[in-house]
Amino acid sequence: MAGDVINIGDSDFQKQVLDAQQPVLVDFWATWCAPCRAIAPSVEALSAQYKGQVTFAKMDIDANQDTPQKYGVRSIPTLLLFKGGKVVDQIVGAVPKARIEDVVKKNL
Repeated sequence: MAGDVINIGDSDFQKQVLDAQQPVLVDFWATWCAPCRAIAPSVEALSAQYKGQVTFAKMDIDANQDTPQKYGVRSIPTLLLFKGGKVVDQIVGAVPKARIEDVVKKNL
């Protein structure tokens, strides 16, 4: 994956997301999901734009099922923004880059 987006899994979710010092936007996705692939360039661009302020992460729901289940991810793409170890915002579905950026800016 290009850009500053990190891949995370169930095993490192606590360390990478819940214990993070800055906000973390987690993109729950799957390789077969066309809308997930459609928003990926926006997530990548925002990860470069907000480097050092927000961490951007992707979690493949097929390879990691515990975390999406714990957070009630029922459809993808689902973007959850964590701050201080808690979900503070969410986006479900393919949305324009501006909508994702609004959520990021609102929670800085």
